[in-house]
Amino acid sequence: MKTYKFGETKVYLHKNDLPSSLKFPNEIAIDTETTGLNLVRDRLCLIQIAFSKNESHLVKFDNSFFKKRKTPKNLVALLSDKKIKKIFHYARFDVAIIRKSFGFYCENLFCTKIASKLVRTYTDKHGLKDLCKEILGVDLNKAQQSSDWSSEELSDQQIKYASYDVIFLFKLKEILNLMLIREDRQQLSQIIFSFLKTRIELDFMGWIDSDIFAH
Repeated sequence: MKTYKFGETKVYLHKNDLPSSLKFPNEIAIDTETTGLNLVRDRLCLIQIAFSKNESHLVKFDNSFFKKRKTPKNLVALLSDKKIKKIFHYARFDVAIIRKSFGFYCENLFCTKIASKLVRTYTDKHGLKDLCKEILGVDLNKAQQSSDWSSEELSDQQIKYASYDVIFLFKLKEILNLMLIREDRQQLSQIIFSFLKTRIELDFMGWIDSDIFAH
């Protein structure tokens, strides 16, 4: 395990699984890094999990990890725990790649991108960078977004980028949830979050770019 410090945030880099000594909080923020955005072709390289704004855990997988059909037991125990709230930004992809990699769907989730689209109807900008800039006054550097996450050694810039993609999700969720309540759309958001599992099943079956509800 390697430890990094960026501002007030400690980042712990683990190999292939989380340590068994960790105590899991009631709420976590999650993001993933992959070799690409194709669910059939591409694989999971890194999963980042923030326990708070001050503590982030990154799990990097060896290039041959999934070929060996190994199971990261501690990571799976965390992600499959239905009692733990899981915050994503664009959960549709992250939950799908977790499903592909480990064979289960994350439940009890909140997606800041979906929440933003439900309440920030005055704009079409719902990226994480846009949300952080407007709501939190934080200017995220997204320069590492398209870097090689399958490389054997990740750079400090990649580690910082990965951790910053999750540590701000707690505050975003808090503020967006208040906006959902204000606009009387909180119940609607929960229904949509529950529907994500079905939406992802359609993605895996080939309807990724199709609106089956269209005329």
